[in-house]
Amino acid sequence: MRLEISCEDRTGITQDVLDILQTYDIDLRGIEIDEEGKIFLDFPTIEFSDFQDLMPKLRRVTGIKDVRTTPFMPIQRERNQLRALLKTLPDPVFSTDSNGKITLYNDAVASSLELDSAAIKQLNIDELLEGFNIPKWLNSKKVEPQTHKVQFIQQDYIADILPVHIPDGDKNILAGCVVMLKSEIRLGAQINAFRQPYTGSFDSFDANSNAMKKVIREAKRMSELDGNILIVGDTGAGKEQIAKACHDNSRHSEGEFVTLNCASLPDDVAETELFGYAKGAYGNEQGKEGLFEQAAGGTILFDEVSEMSSQLQAKLLRVLEYGTYHQIGDSRVKYIDCRIICTSCKDLAESVQEGTFREDLYYRLNVLSLVIPSLRERKADIVPLANKIVLQHAKKLGIQPPKLSKPCVDYLEAYPWPGNIRQLKNALYRAISLVDGNEITKEAIQLPNCSASVTYIDENFDGTLEQEVKRFERDMLKRLYPSYPSTRQLAKKLGLSHTAIANKLREYGISKHSVKLQ
Repeated sequence: MRLEISCEDRTGITQDVLDILQTYDIDLRGIEIDEEGKIFLDFPTIEFSDFQDLMPKLRRVTGIKDVRTTPFMPIQRERNQLRALLKTLPDPVFSTDSNGKITLYNDAVASSLELDSAAIKQLNIDELLEGFNIPKWLNSKKVEPQTHKVQFIQQDYIADILPVHIPDGDKNILAGCVVMLKSEIRLGAQINAFRQPYTGSFDSFDANSNAMKKVIREAKRMSELDGNILIVGDTGAGKEQIAKACHDNSRHSEGEFVTLNCASLPDDVAETELFGYAKGAYGNEQGKEGLFEQAAGGTILFDEVSEMSSQLQAKLLRVLEYGTYHQIGDSRVKYIDCRIICTSCKDLAESVQEGTFREDLYYRLNVLSLVIPSLRERKADIVPLANKIVLQHAKKLGIQPPKLSKPCVDYLEAYPWPGNIRQLKNALYRAISLVDGNEITKEAIQLPNCSASVTYIDENFDGTLEQEVKRFERDMLKRLYPSYPSTRQLAKKLGLSHTAIANKLREYGISKHSVKLQ
């Protein structure tokens, strides 16, 4: 159990809190005080009756403004964020203690050394790097950031060496250093990227809503890394545009951005598209270059990867495991040299549970993940998007761009947009094509009746009534669960028995581990 206490800056307030905890014989596992003065406590879960008694006592302490539970301590979040960042960085990164002993490293280091964790943490940095004496530097009178050419596993690198200081009153204590290595190839790629004119790929997105701002912010960071990206979102939400922006903003931007639609091709055709075939195969004298070959140095997008057949899933898994493949009619080994991005309208974790998608492949593809909000979840973006679309369509049609009337704006903002941005574009294109005057009215927007509170089902949906009802039920439970994160709360909200709700949550795999709580 963890508590977040908002309080005034008063001498002795922390001791008052600790005295209260002591009366309940609480074994405190951790305490943090942040810069804003908040106190964070970490202790084992206590009886609910004790918890009900404890909270009012804490709130009555002079200077305490609020007390609430929190899912994690700040240091836990920072530590895990740092580890996640280090794990996906393509360059070798080390951290050491004040004597130069390795304390932390990323996957690029581990794969280069081919040693287990215990063996690496027994090493000193001067056993791995040649060209600069880091332990001597750490023990010098003045420890300042350094940049030097070094050798790591007999290869040349540029090392950025940064001291790590821990504040202690009015002075800093040297705790060690961080060493980041850059190869000549990586430096060259970065210099070339710096010299290229900025494409502004992410700037083309209308992100006025907090939900979309968060997605763009995360996508920018992920685009700079080399891990595979999985992008999940409703149809028409803009998944492919995000994928293209990630490619344009990455070190792979000079390479091709190629796409394989996993839902539209039979297995034999998809395999041919993906791997190509050699001269003479199928009686063809020319041969065919596959998408992996076209995407060399670039990015390959697997669109709607959840629809990939089990046969193609197995072949893709093998390619990802070994980094190699064979063209049809050719025994020579080819190596893949591209980034992989996948999109899906379905939750791949659910597809794994249903047995339609391989779990091992899921974890290979889901290294970095983005969830694109639907248009109804980003209402602040609807009007700016609509105005932008009107300008684009008007330019194509060679007419003066009409304005959106106030009733039209209200209607666009209230509509749930089951088809997302694609549906908005189509509706506005029809309205602009038939507009009479310089204003688009509400009546000009022809859309099917669709309540914002009801999940939209396309008339051409693929499935049975029972399947659609279950999908609706699952989606509703997933939306409500963060606000009612217990079977009893949710049962009371929906007017069902505790047992019925527990069975449904179990059936749909909904839990605190699978759903992000508020």
